[in-house]
Amino acid sequence: MSSPASPEPVSPTPPSGGVFVPRTRVLDAGDVQRAVWRMAHEISERNRGTADVVLVGLASGGVAFAARLADALDDIDGTRPPTGTLDVAFHRDDIGLRSVMPHGVTDLPVEITDRVVVLVDDVLFTGRTVRAALDALNDHGRPRAVQLAVMVDRGHRELPIRPDFVGKNLPTRRDELVRVGADGVEVGEMSA
Repeated sequence: MSSPASPEPVSPTPPSGGVFVPRTRVLDAGDVQRAVWRMAHEISERNRGTADVVLVGLASGGVAFAARLADALDDIDGTRPPTGTLDVAFHRDDIGLRSVMPHGVTDLPVEITDRVVVLVDDVLFTGRTVRAALDALNDHGRPRAVQLAVMVDRGHRELPIRPDFVGKNLPTRRDELVRVGADGVEVGEMSA
């Protein structure tokens, strides 16, 4: 019934120096798996299957999450949708305000023109990463539609961006960090 858990890197969002110190566990591993399963059902239902769907994980937090969604969609529909990665570092509009480091390689396994692209990320915060992802996608084709799946929506939007599929709405303070992994979701802060 449930798909096997894929290994998932753990990273704080937004990235910064120091060590992440968890304060509160919001979701455990079972909660994360149930959220992935529910979101996969929602993606399949909204798109009437996955024939035209391409999952694109945003480097680095969304890549493992996209793979888990693909596994769940394979269990639901019997077909694993193509899954790619997108590094948006050089499309960001906050270069100079924060360090910009490429997190991975952009790898789109199929043509995205006239397909439904589901952008996948671990945490939605200000919306600036998603804006950069939309710009980056335009370099690779013109999707018929773009949808957004996130495990955690923190609020604090600076741009008019709203996810289509959400694992957990989690109001936080702006200075808190959220860590998403296969083992759960934690809220904490960075220590020096």
